[in-house]
Amino acid sequence: MIRVFLVDDHELVRRGIAGLLGLEDDIEIVGEAGTVHQAEVRIAATQPDVVLLDVRLPDGSGIDLCRDVRSASPTIRCLILTAYDDDDAIDAAVLAGAAGYVLKDVRGSGLVETLRKVAAGRQLLDPLLMRKVVERIVAPTGDSRLETLTAREKQILPLIADGLTNREIGAKLSLAEKTVKNYVSGLLSKLGLQRRTQAAILHLESRPAGTLNIEDRV
Repeated sequence: MIRVFLVDDHELVRRGIAGLLGLEDDIEIVGEAGTVHQAEVRIAATQPDVVLLDVRLPDGSGIDLCRDVRSASPTIRCLILTAYDDDDAIDAAVLAGAAGYVLKDVRGSGLVETLRKVAAGRQLLDPLLMRKVVERIVAPTGDSRLETLTAREKQILPLIADGLTNREIGAKLSLAEKTVKNYVSGLLSKLGLQRRTQAAILHLESRPAGTLNIEDRV
């Protein structure tokens, strides 16, 4: 039985998805939430196999929720289901460890099949979305801004690209979480960027051709 948790701020959407998945003999809805806060508490309590979640929630980002869920429980798979074909969101989903990213206009049978594949351990993206991510991430584009970073900042940047949180980076480098936060703020400022996702994409784009195994990302 595949245990699924639903996260969407629209009750009618949750009911529709629950009704669709409830028709399948091998799928069980173990919980649902309409906000990040609700989801964090209930997912920790139910420990589902797959979390099906929207990108935009009233009190935060589904992408950040995906990263937090994966950090706390790596065995839980996250499948992004959204109405938004947004480049930054797609890239962020990949970097946050999402197993897939599908649009809400997907057919019901397609969603069910995708969910089963994700539960079985496969990494999936809608083919058109995947192509866009590959084109942005794989193409190498050297950037002189990276040379302005200190040795420590250059050490932290690839960890951001790996989707690690400040706490995880701190544990890996034996630094306090607050110290990592200061380093991240500093490198974003030097690079002229506002979000971690932008820094991660810049790092990946600047890597020499052939150093990125796209299967590890998507």
